[in-house]
Amino acid sequence: MSSAKFLRLVTSSYIILFFAYLFGPLIVMSITAFNSAAFPRLSPWDCFSTEWFGVLVNDARMMGGFKNSLIIGISVVFVSVPMGLAGALMLGQLSNRVRPVFYTVTISTILVPGVVLGISTLIFWDRMGMMFNAGYDSIFYDGIVLTIIGQSTFISAYTMLVFISRLQRFDPVLEEAALDLGATNIQTFRKILLPFLKPAIGSAAVLAFLASFENYNTTVFTIVSESTLTTVLASKVRYGINPSISALAVIIIGLTITAALIHEVLKRREQAREIALKKEGQVGNVKTLSRTAFRKPVTLMVLLIFVAGLSTVWMARAYDVNQCKIEVSEEKRKKQEELSKKRLLEMQKRLESQEAASANGSDSKSSKTAPGTDQYGSIFAPTNLEGQVESTEDQKENSKTPKNQYQNIFAPTNLEGQVESIEEKTEASKTPKNQYQNIFAPVNLEGQVKSEKE
Repeated sequence: MSSAKFLRLVTSSYIILFFAYLFGPLIVMSITAFNSAAFPRLSPWDCFSTEWFGVLVNDARMMGGFKNSLIIGISVVFVSVPMGLAGALMLGQLSNRVRPVFYTVTISTILVPGVVLGISTLIFWDRMGMMFNAGYDSIFYDGIVLTIIGQSTFISAYTMLVFISRLQRFDPVLEEAALDLGATNIQTFRKILLPFLKPAIGSAAVLAFLASFENYNTTVFTIVSESTLTTVLASKVRYGINPSISALAVIIIGLTITAALIHEVLKRREQAREIALKKEGQVGNVKTLSRTAFRKPVTLMVLLIFVAGLSTVWMARAYDVNQCKIEVSEEKRKKQEELSKKRLLEMQKRLESQEAASANGSDSKSSKTAPGTDQYGSIFAPTNLEGQVESTEDQKENSKTPKNQYQNIFAPTNLEGQVESIEEKTEASKTPKNQYQNIFAPVNLEGQVKSEKE
């Protein structure tokens, strides 16, 4: 393999991996929209169904958020595109010393986080409403109006960058020539500059609409009590989702691809028309360009998706979704029964093993194995103490006979022979003794104290 072929192979592999990384999640999410499962998943596959598109249409909250997103997006386009165009034109009229400062100030809104823009917009217009003593039903507290204003503060900077890049290729001599020929400034703008900026206006409008449609950080603070599509989707993701979100993704992807395809076709027709006008008799080149359009990978991918969609719809005509759901539920029930049977068998095996272990324990008890063996078979078995605990009769006999060992030091029998009986005490009290057996006994004073009679 030559180095050129190896380089081409590596480049092709990298491009395939790159596009798989970009479009892989979108493809997977689009496929989950046609699964009848209650949660968006690709495996295990239940049944092919388009019911989630109906669920999406019947979701009033989702449709309300989608409607608000369209209103806000279109309004942001009408606000941010003229602001960006005015900023780009003004930037071209300033001197070289002031131009960097103006450019930095207008672009700084892009660098500010969306959370800061949303909070600052909400607080500013709240103070303005308090200044004019406006009620909560006024435009100062309208969530849609605040969202349009908050999003336009940074989206207009995006549109301005688009117009600046387009104006860099504009020749100011055309404006000067029109003014010298007697045209006014408005006529010069409408007849010369505006047609030149037509592609930039379209690009800026599309960019502004998409940036507004998908914005969340600023919208979540400025929308107040209303909701947009992004805020509704965020709440659904937080509390639980269903494949209707995948159906929405399919619709958005389909609209985007369709719009891109239409734009590409119109662009190629315009290029072919320009070539035909420049060179007479080259009408055949128009057919050549239209034929080469089918060799592009994007066109082929769109064509394959379109054919796959048509074939899917055609095959779904003879497909019964309800019958498939019944079959899937029956299979799940059978799997659940098999699983429960396996669990019962495992429990029976455990019980049998426990009974066998108890039977082995009773056999070991009958064999009277003494403790102290090498193997600790059942250290808690009561039979391990046999031969070490004396019977009650042996204890009684041992209690009658004194022993030198301290078998039971608290037994009353240990004091036999040491404590004298009551009779011996009385006899000892009658006879005096030299030893101090009982120094407090009255008999110790006999013969020393005279009686009262004497």
